[in-house]
Amino acid sequence: MITVVSGLPRSGTSLMMQMLSAGGLTPLTDGQRSADANNPRGYFEWEKIKTLPHDPGCIAEAEEKVVKVISTLLLSLPNSFSYKVIFMQRPVSEVAASQAAMIQKLGTQGAGLAPEAMARALEAHLKQVKASLNLRPEIGVCWIEHHQVLQEPQATAESVQKFLDIPLDVTAMAAQIDPALYRQRQAAK
Repeated sequence: MITVVSGLPRSGTSLMMQMLSAGGLTPLTDGQRSADANNPRGYFEWEKIKTLPHDPGCIAEAEEKVVKVISTLLLSLPNSFSYKVIFMQRPVSEVAASQAAMIQKLGTQGAGLAPEAMARALEAHLKQVKASLNLRPEIGVCWIEHHQVLQEPQATAESVQKFLDIPLDVTAMAAQIDPALYRQRQAAK
């Protein structure tokens, strides 16, 4: 079994990786991308996963571990393994705002799309990913709302533990939540 944390960039994937690591799962990471102001507790990334479309066998290194796979690479997972995917969901307006803030802090350039166009593109991508995952019997998915993690960390940790069906320290997982790191909030409706 391979445990995967996925979602759009800036949707809480690093937070979930942090929680699972605290809970007892071994994260597959390489430390190439160190913590910074955008993710002060680290990114929990494995650079080699970017080769997945051309080297699908690389995922074998994640057996019995947890690895972060961004949503655009998720559909490149080979069907020769069984996966449990924890997919982080966050309002696309917050994702776009968080990406814009990160790009500004880094002094780099993004896709150059207007916020409305970016939101439409992200929504279309998510729709495609969800439809494709429904056609993959070797992939089980647990959909986790970013807001839920922050508002109910213990219940979220318990839900994830139940989905993975392995012993995890749910108290340690829940203790990883720091509401101060939730910076790009959607306005209340």
